Amino acid sequence: MNQPAAMGEFLRKRRASLSPGDVGLMDYGTRRVPGLRREEVAMMAGMSVTYYARLEQGQHLNASDAVINSLSRALALTDVERKHLADLSGIRRRNAKPSRSRPDHVRPGTKRLIENMHTVPAVVLGKRTEVLGWNVAGHRLVAPHLDFDSPETPSQRPNMTRMLFLDDATRDLYPHWRTEAGRAVASLRLLSGRFADDADLAALVGELTLKSPEFGVMWAEHPVENCMSGNKTMNHPELGPLDLGFEVLTMPDDSGHRILTYTAEPGSAEARALARLTDERTVLTP
Repeated sequence: MNQPAAMGEFLRKRRASLSPGDVGLMDYGTRRVPGLRREEVAMMAGMSVTYYARLEQGQHLNASDAVINSLSRALALTDVERKHLADLSGIRRRNAKPSRSRPDHVRPGTKRLIENMHTVPAVVLGKRTEVLGWNVAGHRLVAPHLDFDSPETPSQRPNMTRMLFLDDATRDLYPHWRTEAGRAVASLRLLSGRFADDADLAALVGELTLKSPEFGVMWAEHPVENCMSGNKTMNHPELGPLDLGFEVLTMPDDSGHRILTYTAEPGSAEARALARLTDERTVLTP
């Protein structure tokens, strides 16, 4: 990915989304274009207009921590957005050795862990949102139309973001599809900054941009969100409507592996439905 260009795009989008009142400046009436002016951002960040303009034009990389902090304050960035801006700036990659992109695999210990989470649907995701593994309940919840063993073969491995935009069965699973899709794009943006040198991740973004106009529009907005927990509403083809909570457990290393889990309130209809997912022999009916 072209990180200087991505950094410039991110800065432009955030500048355009703010009004003077959002950052404590006087507003003197209607503006010709929405958002803050470059001069205003540069002033609040304590840098020259020329330098800031070059950042937006993608002509600077490896900005210092001080510059990132100043821009974050000027643009009222969240902690997640500030980290994303730092990733795009190249701070964390200055001394990094280039890595060759290769297929990833779930660790045996992680696989045993999710297999023993009998009542909790779980999916192991890689840094490209590819499915590295799932337990029986996780598979039957999110992709019962796919082969259970498909994550074992990299060439057949499902990808949660690709399925959300290009797989009809997955789209039908989410009655509020645009909300789910927006969350997925925001998460993928975060990953694209963290793993900027991963060729397969860049290829995924390129594929989705070409094949899905909806993805292209959402991606161009440069949303950023670290989706670690929340709620997912589903319309399961066999279990019917489900309102579930989700939690994402991130591995404490640089692998980018995450375990996506789904839960329900004890004693609820959703909890009873999830319990039916744990037995491969059970015939599911709504």
